[in-house]
Amino acid sequence: MESIGTFGLVIGVVILLFIILYFIPIGLWFSALVSGVKISLLQLFLMRFRKVPPGVIVRALIEGTKAGVPLNRNDLEAHYLAGGHVANVVHALVSASKANIELPFKMATAIDLAGRDVFEAVQMSVNPKVINTPPVTAVAKDGIQLIAKARVTVRASIKQLVGGAGEDTVLARVGEGIVSSIGSSHSHKAVLENPDFISRVVLEKGLDAGTAFEILSIDIADIDIGKNIGAGLQIDQAEADKNIAQAKAEERRAMAIALEQEMKAKAQEARAKVIEAEVKVPLAIAEAFKNGNLGVMDYMKYKNIMADTSMRDSIAGEDKKAKED
Repeated sequence: MESIGTFGLVIGVVILLFIILYFIPIGLWFSALVSGVKISLLQLFLMRFRKVPPGVIVRALIEGTKAGVPLNRNDLEAHYLAGGHVANVVHALVSASKANIELPFKMATAIDLAGRDVFEAVQMSVNPKVINTPPVTAVAKDGIQLIAKARVTVRASIKQLVGGAGEDTVLARVGEGIVSSIGSSHSHKAVLENPDFISRVVLEKGLDAGTAFEILSIDIADIDIGKNIGAGLQIDQAEADKNIAQAKAEERRAMAIALEQEMKAKAQEARAKVIEAEVKVPLAIAEAFKNGNLGVMDYMKYKNIMADTSMRDSIAGEDKKAKED
């Protein structure tokens, strides 16, 4: 029984010691002490209640002290509680200090809380980054399509990281500048002979304004010749003109057919009136005989006139046919 009680006591002491060392991290305090960081055990103990890991804060203070970057414990705790990455911010501050880049603590924490990697931004300020643009298609004034690819060398602008536009905006502006510069060229041959013309025109536009980067250079990596857009447009225009002309010709043909039909209808109407009049002639002659207005001799003269007219029409028809033959 005594051995069981002793074992239980040992277990209890071990658990108690573990709890004490957890809330009072003596090892961290000693590491800070030998590194020249002044922080009390009470502060380390209170960090546990403030839900701040003492190890993160102590390691950040040690790194800053060894690099000669002054840091404040309260500021580090506040940044951690705000959801920031303390270690990343301290790495960035140390790198900026070694590279002689001005980076205040408040700006570094603001960049970190804005969702950007502040340490990567400092590295990009020291070592510029090359961004390859996707193929950009543009058409010169002579109608020849050109497909250009560019390499954009950028450096992070620390002051513009908060609220500045990202890589997508830079690529979009560079693409727009390439299209504008090629489109203003009178010939695609001039662009192929002097591709640096595109770089100069694009750089003069100040495309990095309002972005988180500073454009150092724009180099045209490749230019390919695409389609002859001008010739294609001319072909399409000619085809459209042909269709319009055909439509107008069809319209005129339809109008001519309609006019012909109208004339035929009028001719048929005239013939009908003539036939109707011819039908009334015998009735009129009979009426004239009946009323005594027409004698036999008058009627015979009328028949002779009709016979002469018929003979003349026959002779005229034969002459016309002979001329046609």
